Amino acid sequence: MTERQTDIQPGKKARTRAFIAIGLFVALLAGLFVWQPDNLYLWIKALHIIAVMSWMAALLYMPRLFIYHTDAAPGSEQSETFKMMEQRLLKVIMNPAMMITWVLGLYLAWSVYGFQGGWLHAKLLLVVLLTGVHIMFSRAVRAFARDENTRSARYWRLMNEAPTLLMILIVIVAVVKPF
Repeated sequence: MTERQTDIQPGKKARTRAFIAIGLFVALLAGLFVWQPDNLYLWIKALHIIAVMSWMAALLYMPRLFIYHTDAAPGSEQSETFKMMEQRLLKVIMNPAMMITWVLGLYLAWSVYGFQGGWLHAKLLLVVLLTGVHIMFSRAVRAFARDENTRSARYWRLMNEAPTLLMILIVIVAVVKPF
């Protein structure tokens, strides 16, 4: 019999790989702070961008899962598969990426900009809103896990746009620094 991705063993393997990846990321970060290269700012900025990209990928994918999960009958094999996918996406990618994004972003805001600048305050506000979307998606994962989703596929299609719009605004504010 072929091992399915929804079986327990592949989940354990995925979790182990995720912990190893996060561990390597943290080790790299710790090594940079010990080494203190002249271009530490650029290293931190690069790692921040990598974390943001991972977080955004998860935030853009999660509502797509919700759209398809909404059409699956509660308790069906398809519904159970979506539950597993949503749970793994949340715990293995979305949550760690958000935490790393926040830690590195706050470090950059403090060490480079001293938390000064209207553009930085606007960016932080937009990131707080993006975190709110993340929290809303996390609650939806729990609701789907209990077969208690009350939202339509149309609602999730609209919510799929929230991270995109916030991302666009965040990038414009961070790059253009309009105020």
